[in-house]
Amino acid sequence: MYRKFLTVAAGALMLGLSSMAADAAGKTIAVSWKTFQEERWKTDEAAIKAVVEAAGDKYVSTDAQGSAQKQAADIESLISQKVDVILVVAFDSDAILPSFKAASDAGIKMISYDVLVEDPNALYVTFDNVGVGRLMATEIQKAKPEGNYAFIKGDKGDPNASFLFQGIQEVLKDGLDSGKIKNVCETFTDGWKPDNAQKNMEQCLTSTNNKVDAVVSENDGMASGVVAALDAQGLAGSVPVSGQDGDKAALNRVALGTQTVSVWKDSRVLGKAAAEAAVAIADGKDPASLDGVGKFNKGAKGVEVNAILLKPNPITTGNLNDVIDAGWVTKDEVCAGVKAGTVAVCN
Repeated sequence: MYRKFLTVAAGALMLGLSSMAADAAGKTIAVSWKTFQEERWKTDEAAIKAVVEAAGDKYVSTDAQGSAQKQAADIESLISQKVDVILVVAFDSDAILPSFKAASDAGIKMISYDVLVEDPNALYVTFDNVGVGRLMATEIQKAKPEGNYAFIKGDKGDPNASFLFQGIQEVLKDGLDSGKIKNVCETFTDGWKPDNAQKNMEQCLTSTNNKVDAVVSENDGMASGVVAALDAQGLAGSVPVSGQDGDKAALNRVALGTQTVSVWKDSRVLGKAAAEAAVAIADGKDPASLDGVGKFNKGAKGVEVNAILLKPNPITTGNLNDVIDAGWVTKDEVCAGVKAGTVAVCN
């Protein structure tokens, strides 16, 4: 009997050690990127990976390359690998819903990263995109209080395009209602792609005979296409243009005067916040109990989700030092090609 007890005890000890070893090995946290080609996602990834690996967890990622079908297949693969948490930058937030359900059914925790997926079990981590829209519109209206406005919106399948436009419309409502501001062009842009935005802007300029006084572009990549279209007509620098993301090229355009504002959403802060949340929920914490979590139900379907919304910062010529001082971009990158004495931070 004593020998049998020792055998059972030894078996229990081995099981315990095995369990401890598994715990020590950490959890696996994955990211499904909608497309890894955009400049900003590499910064997000570095921030996420640093937090995950510092916690002793494993980081893996997939790139959907701008395909809803590939993203669904990627997530199916991650489910089969039995990862613990998946952060998803959705290419199409409606098409990806079945994948979210499949992952949740498999016991995997889901995070909508930067792009809302209206799954009640998923945590949404982003900057306040309605607020970003307000900031863009505010700076453009300061530069051009009235006139013909063009609105170059993001991809129709991305809820952020609508959230941004909601904030834009809130700020410009009085001007639009009074007729001081006239909406002469409004278009979605497939994939948020700069070349598509350039085509949209070229068509707008053609249809208005170049009579466009301001352009509200919903991100920096598209703003590059907008500025290229304006430049071809000799209008770059005289027509205010907005953007967001704090892309290096966009911040340089702000200093050069061809872009009025880039709303900076420090993706290092976003990546860190999302990764910390992922590590916590991988360890069994309830998303609703995490610091900074509130309820969000402003999506098209009105589904209520737990959300962390971070505060953005509009960058204009007056506060370009913010991004330089934060180490986001160098002074040389911001000031490349800027004429001496035109921008304080470049002196």
